[in-house]
Amino acid sequence: MDDAGQAETYNPWTIVNLVFGHLAEQGLHPVLGDGGDPGVPARALLTALGIQPSAEGNRAVRQQVHERLAEIRTAFDDDDDD
Repeated sequence: MDDAGQAETYNPWTIVNLVFGHLAEQGLHPVLGDGGDPGVPARALLTALGIQPSAEGNRAVRQQVHERLAEIRTAFDDDDDD
């Protein structure tokens, strides 16, 4: 748990890409989902690693995006007042 009392979450594909990149560096050729939808096996991989999958991705990154969008909205609102 982090300081806010919530478990840290990650974008599933970030972790899957990290794991697959590491395996490829070791000369292996990982396959996820046997050519079908990789979402279910990706979730299983993350769960096996003790990571709670979240489609929304990393909460800190999401917060930064929301803050930046708020800045942009404010800038446009200021332009409308002119």
